[in-house]
Amino acid sequence: MLYFAYGSNLHHFQMKRRCKDSVFIKKINLKNFRLTFRSKYRAADIEPKKNSIVPGGLFEISKSDEKKLDLYEDYPVLYKKYYFSYYGKKVMTYTMVKKSPFKFPTEKYLNVIKRGYKDCNLEKKYLNKALMPSW
Repeated sequence: MLYFAYGSNLHHFQMKRRCKDSVFIKKINLKNFRLTFRSKYRAADIEPKKNSIVPGGLFEISKSDEKKLDLYEDYPVLYKKYYFSYYGKKVMTYTMVKKSPFKFPTEKYLNVIKRGYKDCNLEKKYLNKALMPSW
């Protein structure tokens, strides 16, 4: 199955450790969404926003990888699954159940995401924008 990563799972080494069958395919943009950080975990989330994009990594994952991600993402308590179509193919990602206010991520977590942006060759401007929410 296809999985869209936009947070710490962009980090190739971490993703491989978590999901041994995962294969990074390419970078893609999720249109009409924006990246944010929220909850007591200060974790990445996406929310609908017109004319905005969330860059991320498209991965091929196995059923057992999906089960591991479900555990890691605290599905269905913290995150729920969101499906979208990419060139006719179904892609799964996670989005937070409760849309709490913005919370700045921890430095450690942010560094993992920054490394993931490098691994997937994503434009950092979208990450920087997410870290400066308009008040």
